[in-house]
Amino acid sequence: MGYSVKNLLRPGLISLLIGGLIGLSACDVTPAVSRIPDPDAKLIRSEESLRLQQYYTGVQTRLQAQGLLRTDSGGSDAPFSARTLAEDFERIALYDEYTIRGGQFVAQQTPSALRRWQQPVRIGLVFGELVPEKTRARDRANVTAYARRLARLSGLDIRVTDNNPNFHVLFLHRDEQKTVGPLLRARIPRLNPVVISEIANSPRNTFCVAYAFSDQTNVNAYNSAIILVKAEHADLMRLSCIHEEMAQALGLANDNPNVRPSIFNDDEEFALLTRHDELLLRMLYDKRLKIGMTAKTARPLLPKIAAEMLSGSG
Repeated sequence: MGYSVKNLLRPGLISLLIGGLIGLSACDVTPAVSRIPDPDAKLIRSEESLRLQQYYTGVQTRLQAQGLLRTDSGGSDAPFSARTLAEDFERIALYDEYTIRGGQFVAQQTPSALRRWQQPVRIGLVFGELVPEKTRARDRANVTAYARRLARLSGLDIRVTDNNPNFHVLFLHRDEQKTVGPLLRARIPRLNPVVISEIANSPRNTFCVAYAFSDQTNVNAYNSAIILVKAEHADLMRLSCIHEEMAQALGLANDNPNVRPSIFNDDEEFALLTRHDELLLRMLYDKRLKIGMTAKTARPLLPKIAAEMLSGSG
């Protein structure tokens, strides 16, 4: 199981992806449900949700005031070479930032294997009833446009659809997270209850989270994913969550403070996928790299691939 979370632990944010396994296959997925019904039909947000919105808006404002959450790709102030691109790929795609120890996530850079999708990605959007129609339309447009970009970069068949999705993107307010369990179990019947509990009880300092799953036939080939975006977010942080979590759920697993210009960096200098990150994604899905490769086995190939990507010939 892959695990990625964007949260506030200090003035910046942090994302992580943990390797693991859950017994799933693509056929476990049921048709999409586009909204979570309110069991009491009371479309009134709680005070907790309203306070979260105020808090998240303040966080976005503070980060932007610090010059963070940039929406450019870096330019001349953040140059990178083929050598650094190869090194960055190894850091992001072939390491995890956290490991599980004693049933808890512990910060520790841990070597992993190359993981990615080997089947079509079908993105299903889920909106809570408390998410306004105008906001849903904007979120759907943002996810659809980004899915096209990710498809072009990776070569994967990626589409937004309500027909048997295997990549579920949830936009939920705090009140709706608490009742999302039945919908998640319907979409992924053998989903680990721990995942459902984490989504339902996600704390304030977790801004968004992604889980990517494989089955027992190949632990490095993802076949399902769930992404939660807190609906209380302001526009830019919401879009930042879409960019980072969707890319990480495709297999760019790690965050590293030495990687720049990138969204895979704890300091949150950049809000949106950069050109540097586009090249990382293209490298991840380069046919010369195989799923299950370690840093040791992939390293001899990376300099040439990175040079080709940077020159535009790859």
